[in-house]
Amino acid sequence: MPWSLYLALKQLFPTGRIFSFYSGISIVGVMLGVMVLLIVQTVMNGFGDKIRENIVARDADIRIVSNNILYDWKDLLIELEARDSVLAATPYAEGVVMMKNGQVPFMPFIRGIHLDREAKVFPVEGFLSNVPLSELRCTLDDLDDEKIILGVDLAASLQASAGSVLEIFTPLMLEKAKQDEVLLPRELELAGVFQSGWYEVDSNTAIVTLRVMQELYGLGRGIHGIALKLKDGVDAELESRVLQEHFDEKGVPVRALSWLKKNESFLFFLNMEKWVMFFIMIFIVLVASFSITVTLSVSVLRKTREIGLLAALGARSGQVAMTFCMQSISIGVIGVGLGIGGALLALHYRNAVIQALLGLFNAQDSFYQLYGFEGIPVAYSIRDFVLVSVFTLLLTTLAGLLPAIRAARLKPAEALRSE
Repeated sequence: MPWSLYLALKQLFPTGRIFSFYSGISIVGVMLGVMVLLIVQTVMNGFGDKIRENIVARDADIRIVSNNILYDWKDLLIELEARDSVLAATPYAEGVVMMKNGQVPFMPFIRGIHLDREAKVFPVEGFLSNVPLSELRCTLDDLDDEKIILGVDLAASLQASAGSVLEIFTPLMLEKAKQDEVLLPRELELAGVFQSGWYEVDSNTAIVTLRVMQELYGLGRGIHGIALKLKDGVDAELESRVLQEHFDEKGVPVRALSWLKKNESFLFFLNMEKWVMFFIMIFIVLVASFSITVTLSVSVLRKTREIGLLAALGARSGQVAMTFCMQSISIGVIGVGLGIGGALLALHYRNAVIQALLGLFNAQDSFYQLYGFEGIPVAYSIRDFVLVSVFTLLLTTLAGLLPAIRAARLKPAEALRSE
């Protein structure tokens, strides 16, 4: 072992003690900085992945849409399903309506689905089976032209229970009123509820048959679009470009939008939020690096005579500087190791801790409504762990340069006379 490394370790771990007090403070600072950075990055990755999963589950891999109502859509549907990259396709119609249960009104997003095709594209059956209350649980077989399925939180907002009759008011009623016609609201019976696990969907979405939606919006036999489910391994963005080129060549007035393109702005800001959080959390590691600089600077002052003695014994300036650099590097390595371990431990027990805190303040429902998830999702990224580790080690190494240079510049004679 080089003597510079030996002396550096002796400074960090003096005989008879686990580590020196000042070195311990520096190590804890680095550890906390690494922990916070990794926890924030991993949780942000988890939220991003979960949101992407929910977007795909709600919006499908690709949507074929048009600026106008699609009437001649059956041939297009057959053509799309015949493509090698497409697993399944389903027509849909969607929009906003006013819904009323007794005297309780709400304006949810309503989706008309093709009963025979919807489950092949969207995990509807899984959402229906997630419902905790058996009296509100249903299947797609229970849905017909006289019934409706609500998100579990939407049903709670409307105070609707199994068998409740809901009144549906649509924009078509305004158009009819302009023509001096009176269109009565459509009455639909609640067949059951679904729970996707995403509050934004569960609190604002209703499902009816495609025929009912066509009647509510006066579409005739038209639809608003076709949703596609791609086979595993097919890139949605690339496939949407191929489809768009195909439609442009044939002169078909439709657009192919992948879930990435349709939610491009939202996903961009989500990614930006992750890196902004990373930038903010960096300052914790910077503060820890300054504490290393202060600690080693104090050590240089306290060890001035020892440094002079090393120089008198023949130690070169570079070797003296290396002693203090090795201290900062050692602090960084130990801090990074403990930080990674602490982050993994905290992330493993994250939901238990959160549930305990939410139970203490009775805020479980508020947490779900605010974040839209029942727990804190995480997604581990080797890239983030490597980035944080390398960045922290770089900062801690640089933090030791100033004290090391100062120690290397001490003249042996002056250092030995130091009191």
